[in-house]
Amino acid sequence: MRNMNATKNPTPQPTRSELKDLLVLARFTSVYCRAQHRDEPAARDDDELARLGISSSRFPLCGECRDFLAYAIRRRLRCPLDPKPTCKHCSVHCYRPGHREKVREIMRFSGRRLILRGRLDLLWHYFF
Repeated sequence: MRNMNATKNPTPQPTRSELKDLLVLARFTSVYCRAQHRDEPAARDDDELARLGISSSRFPLCGECRDFLAYAIRRRLRCPLDPKPTCKHCSVHCYRPGHREKVREIMRFSGRRLILRGRLDLLWHYFF
């Protein structure tokens, strides 16, 4: 289990597989935001997200979606389970109920859209 001392390390450093999952979540959120919030201005970079390689130039997001993504990443990195199962197979739900529905909506919308655009590599992430 990871060290959960919040005073020394507010956000734990992600493992390689966690970083891959977080980048998939950022890509899905960006696709969703681009389609749903076209008229919203893009938010500035968040230091916590930029540290993980999630910049506004790579994943343009409005303020609401950037806040949601930052929340989702914090929750994912602070997961008490080791090794972390995929969220759909997890017995402990990290997200608040409203956020859980939001991540389902984002994954459902963006997953279909990306697969139809030829991103078949994301099928692997979906099924496993």
